[in-house]
Amino acid sequence: MKNETNKTNPLLCDPQTGMCEFPENLENQTSTKSIQTIEKQLKVIYFTDPICSSCWGIEPQLRKLKLEYGKTIEIEYRMGGLLPDWSYNSGGISKPSDVAHHWDEVSVHYDMPIDGDVWLEDPLDSSYPPSIAFKAAQIQDNEKAILFLREMREMVFLQKKNIAKWQHIATAGKNVGLNIEQLKTDYEGKAKTLFEEDLKLARELGVRGFPTMFFTDSLGNKEIVYGSKPYAFYEMAILKINPETSKMEYNKSWETLFTKYPSLTAREYSELSGTPRKESEHLLNELTKKGKLDKLAIKNGGLWKLKNASR
Repeated sequence: MKNETNKTNPLLCDPQTGMCEFPENLENQTSTKSIQTIEKQLKVIYFTDPICSSCWGIEPQLRKLKLEYGKTIEIEYRMGGLLPDWSYNSGGISKPSDVAHHWDEVSVHYDMPIDGDVWLEDPLDSSYPPSIAFKAAQIQDNEKAILFLREMREMVFLQKKNIAKWQHIATAGKNVGLNIEQLKTDYEGKAKTLFEEDLKLARELGVRGFPTMFFTDSLGNKEIVYGSKPYAFYEMAILKINPETSKMEYNKSWETLFTKYPSLTAREYSELSGTPRKESEHLLNELTKKGKLDKLAIKNGGLWKLKNASR
């Protein structure tokens, strides 16, 4: 992956920085715009995009952060608008098929399963539809919206589904218990305005790519983590703002982890359980053989779910 390519096209995320960056914003300085906190000690504004491969790459760290600091931090998801359309031609990428091989490379780098063939078989023309759909889901239920985002990501990264199409958006919504009629109404209506507000806030805060996380407290202290980083970077951001922040202990058994997160990759299970990566995959495969888990295997890894689990 050439550096020049990564700097000129946001769909080609740079594994070295762990970020999908906007070319026009690379030199932007972060805004001093204040971020208002709410009930919990710390607030995290997380700028992401449904098809951002680097954002898929931080799912293990993000899930662990919620388990260890969920009572202290509130994470607010904001959509960033990674792919408006295919009207540009830059950085060696001018069509969807140019992304396929890159996604396969990124999958290996992050050790998270991705099948880039979606860009060959049923490519997306924009990431705006699933982003707007997420905002519509937030109107109904924020927790279900987060599950919905995960569902769409599993669809596009593992199942090669074009999540810009309403039929797949609706399926993802049904799978997490959203009211699909209401989802469609909001998707076609006020969710578009909410999405525009997210894009506006991203510009005001100087967001240059995804993932970007702003950690802040009620006094205005702020730490920013750009890109996909090891877990310690996110924990450090919390402790820099409030060194007294306490970490929660949680049950690391496979039953408990799959109750909390109904689908896990081997990389995620390793991060959450503290089990070495190879041992994690072996354990998950053994549980599959015993009929405890179902496994979706793809060319670059797999995803495990509780047998007959409903979200």
